[in-house]
Amino acid sequence: MLASLTATVAFSIDAMLPALPQIAASLSPEDVNSAQLVLTAFVLGMGVGTFVVGPISDAFGRKPTITAGILIYIVGAVFATQAGSLETLLAARFIQGLGASAPRIVSMALVRDIYAGREMARVTSIIMMIFILVPAIAPSIGALIIHLSGWRGVFWAFVVFGIFGLSWVNIRQPETLPPEARRSLRPTTLIAGAREVFADREVRLYAVVLTLGFGQMFALLSSSQQLFAAYGAGDSFPKWFALMALLAGTGSVLNARFVVHVGMRPIVSAAYLMQVASSALMLGLLMLGLPQSGIGFATMFAWSVSVFFMAGVTFGNLNALAMQKMGHIAGMVASAVTAVSTVGAVLIAAPVGLLFNGTATPIVLATLICSAAAALLMRRTAQFD
Repeated sequence: MLASLTATVAFSIDAMLPALPQIAASLSPEDVNSAQLVLTAFVLGMGVGTFVVGPISDAFGRKPTITAGILIYIVGAVFATQAGSLETLLAARFIQGLGASAPRIVSMALVRDIYAGREMARVTSIIMMIFILVPAIAPSIGALIIHLSGWRGVFWAFVVFGIFGLSWVNIRQPETLPPEARRSLRPTTLIAGAREVFADREVRLYAVVLTLGFGQMFALLSSSQQLFAAYGAGDSFPKWFALMALLAGTGSVLNARFVVHVGMRPIVSAAYLMQVASSALMLGLLMLGLPQSGIGFATMFAWSVSVFFMAGVTFGNLNALAMQKMGHIAGMVASAVTAVSTVGAVLIAAPVGLLFNGTATPIVLATLICSAAAALLMRRTAQFD
């Protein structure tokens, strides 16, 4: 159930990838790169929403907050089906993102209500194992829907997905935050909670590392359809994306298996160092004239898998590290950390996506810089988890 709730975000992004060429041809034929903003607007709305959904869930409970968020998400999807311009579609996607922030963030707070530390990291990794199936199949589902009903049909699929999640959480999930543990929404209480979160040096560091990790992953994600087309795999993109997601999903499997014994921080640090080496090698090959077919496509595909593998290894651990000392304000921490990392990721990914020039060079360079900075910041965090 938690995987389906968190998968709202993945499905809302990945199912849109095959639709971007049609959206560009229909709403922005003069600037095809601007169709990527359909993804960016969703993530931006999600980032804004995360500032408030955590404290709201701390005040009113997890289930009511998730329910309200999914309803907003459904309204945004219906609005998108009627969009007659790119600007209207971007507004609808922003509303969708606002709503999707609730199941994404409050699900993490719900897990923190029950688990802590490495055990929480293990549980979130198990959720990620199931969650990774959604990116694997979402582009294929999106492509099938587009073939049958055009790109607007994808948004009706979002409505159905939202109703499914809404029903499941209200039928099956007990409330995990008892009334006596709830916090007031008074401004003084919120300010005190935010101050407590950001006064902690470790939370600040992990928030920045998450920003860098999410930023590089989203930059690749938003350009993936164009990138695969440039390397001669545009028509078969959903199949290659599915394979990439499944291969990358092994990161979450391995993390769930080893995190309790190895620890969160060593795994995260190793993952970013691995990505630095992978991206440096890829950038060197591109500078030497790596072709955009044959061995060039295989190399680009392998590098893309490494980026998503890194996300599967690091994101659950970083969230658990940030929240491990602050279970009493789990919603506030989840909101603050995710809001900072999501909005920051948009600021990284949007310009990188718009710099797409028919090669992987801008994305690889951005990934190298972000991973190197993340690895350096991890060295400054505390030596325990």
